[in-house]
Amino acid sequence: MIHTTEPFRVRPAADDFVTVYESPDPQSVYAYSPAILALPSGRLVLTMDIGGKGVPDLPGPKGSRHGFIAQGKVYVSDDKGRTWRHTHDFPFLHARPFLSGGKLYVLGHCVNIMVICSEDQGETWSEPSLLTSEGDWHQAPCNVLYSNGCVYLVMEDIRENDHLVWPVSQMQPVLMRAKEDADLTDPASWTFASRLSAIEAFPSEELDYFGVPFFTETPHFQKGQAVRPQCATVGWLETNVVQFTNPDHYWHDPAGKTFHLWARAHTGGTGYAAIAKVVEHEDGSMTTMLETTPSGKRAVFVPCPGGQMKFHILYDEQTKLYWLLSSQSTDSMTRQERLPKERFDLPNNERHRLQLHFSKNCIDWCFAALVAAGETPRQSRHYASMAFDGDDLYVASRSGDVRARDAHNGNLITFHTVRNFRSLVY
Repeated sequence: MIHTTEPFRVRPAADDFVTVYESPDPQSVYAYSPAILALPSGRLVLTMDIGGKGVPDLPGPKGSRHGFIAQGKVYVSDDKGRTWRHTHDFPFLHARPFLSGGKLYVLGHCVNIMVICSEDQGETWSEPSLLTSEGDWHQAPCNVLYSNGCVYLVMEDIRENDHLVWPVSQMQPVLMRAKEDADLTDPASWTFASRLSAIEAFPSEELDYFGVPFFTETPHFQKGQAVRPQCATVGWLETNVVQFTNPDHYWHDPAGKTFHLWARAHTGGTGYAAIAKVVEHEDGSMTTMLETTPSGKRAVFVPCPGGQMKFHILYDEQTKLYWLLSSQSTDSMTRQERLPKERFDLPNNERHRLQLHFSKNCIDWCFAALVAAGETPRQSRHYASMAFDGDDLYVASRSGDVRARDAHNGNLITFHTVRNFRSLVY
């Protein structure tokens, strides 16, 4: 008798998609930063931004980040994502939508942190409000956490940026907190945690026995420089915030005043996230610091499938599990010069396979599904965000097809649905 393993073959759970946005010119207008939110009414809200040399010629408001021209967009759907309608453009990027006090907000940055507000589920919007007047802010549309009657999210202030190298070592993830019933367009409503840059927290020269950094760091990139690979100094970025409510967890705080930052680890390798924690004090101030293990050793890198790229974490009250949407790496040990020409940047920068995991504790991750996969490395499915809606999980992906400029600069924002996602738990 011949036995086949075909029934057990992993197939993408949500390869089919709806195109929310398509670039009018894939070689000069790129689709970035999707984020998605399910409103109590059933309406879905999706935000994104566009960049590239063709954006200045397009209509609508735009922002400039050190010469990079960007435009944010809002889309809504009232039929579970089958069709989408464009309702607004805004002059900032890397934004995420969230609810607070019955109002809908979209918060991002364009050097400074900016926010807009809607009181009619995304149909009309306020003018952009500045929440900061100094700094050099960065982020990706990561998660939003609600606790203690407050809303929490992370933005990143770049300590030093000489624009000669990707400044991930200079990133300072900053936890922001505001009362849910406050006016979140008012800078006075927000409290910011203290800053801690990667280069201060874990200087690369002190790292050993971990293979970090995987490649020799390139302190300054030069245009046209032939040195390969070019790897920026070890750092962290694109930070989520989680809270451990299970009293059995080693890092649980019974007072509910500790929040953990889970960030993309830029190391040249794969499979790890970089972490820190923020502790709230009686006076309301918040201090950012490194976590420690029971042995007293500091903890910076923790297991995280896809932690080398932007990922998204959500906690599901129904299953008491953390869900992780991330990029799946399959060949980070292939020499860069032997990778397919369509592959982007370093070997750990594979961008065309989205995966889903679940965990009780954010350390031990169980594979749940391959969400979607492009047919070639150019056809990316990456930098995705997700939202729960009843039994379904919605995914907004930064995507590309055969017309895309490359795996990084895609031409599509796509919407995917993982049906009955909790049935994936085992």
